[in-house]
Amino acid sequence: MIETTFEVQVPTPLLRFGFDRNEIQRRITEWLVLALFTESHISSGKAAHLLNMSRIEFLSLLRVRGIAYVNYTSDEIAEEFAAVEERTAQTLSTGLEENRNGRNFTQS
Repeated sequence: MIETTFEVQVPTPLLRFGFDRNEIQRRITEWLVLALFTESHISSGKAAHLLNMSRIEFLSLLRVRGIAYVNYTSDEIAEEFAAVEERTAQTLSTGLEENRNGRNFTQS
């Protein structure tokens, strides 16, 4: 991967946490990629690639960092629950109909 070097100023007190330059670089890169992902600028696959990890590892990183992979609006969640309820009702209705017709019973 092609890299660009630029200077980043970090407040000196942050260095007291014992991070070396490599760890600071890793964390800044991770933060930037996570920000781009959460702002919908890049996909999870692209984010994983930029962090040199698999998509599964990236999804795990999201979980560790407390970042939702799917961020539904309240309307979208309501639609999903309505669809599940509708499908459940259809399945139950179909099952009851099959029972009435004797399809689910084994007769000896």
